[in-house]
Amino acid sequence: MLLYRTRVSHHHRIERDLQSESNDHRLRGSEMNTKYMNPYLAGFFLGLVLLATIFITGRGLGASGAVKDVVLTTVHAIAPAHAEHSTFFGSYFGEGKESPMKSWLVFEVIGVLIGAFISGLVSDRLKVVTESGPRVQPKLRWIFAVIGGALFGAGAQFARGCTSGAALSGMAVLSTAGFIAMLAIFGTGFAVAYFFRKLWI
Repeated sequence: MLLYRTRVSHHHRIERDLQSESNDHRLRGSEMNTKYMNPYLAGFFLGLVLLATIFITGRGLGASGAVKDVVLTTVHAIAPAHAEHSTFFGSYFGEGKESPMKSWLVFEVIGVLIGAFISGLVSDRLKVVTESGPRVQPKLRWIFAVIGGALFGAGAQFARGCTSGAALSGMAVLSTAGFIAMLAIFGTGFAVAYFFRKLWI
């Protein structure tokens, strides 16, 4: 009986600690300024940015392509012989070819990061906060974020574009592939949301 009470007490103490940490986490999140722009107005401005990008550069928006350019450059810097003789990497290097880091997407993503920093500074949201559901610890939230990001990055390479490059930019020029990509991305998200709901609710 004494052993049972000790285990119950220990279990209650763990639950109390987890609840306390969760409350602290929510408190840190509530300290942020959570007033955001109207999503419809933000979508309208995003559309204007996309049209201006196509008009000025002749290309749409993108994100995963910049990550690929960084990976290509990193592999070539570490193992140049392997990169130049590889079927995949070798097509990006050679005589007369520019460095992948000089692509439009790399400069675009740098601009996005600078813009996000300025937006956070102006809106008083420039804080390091891990947003997650009340029953998920920040460490687990980060693990799932890394796994999800890696899977999405691999999928974007197979599809030759991500949400911005394939879906958003593709739909802007009425590409059939763009509509299919958008339906596949958000359809899959809705289909698997139930199984990962505890990460958020």
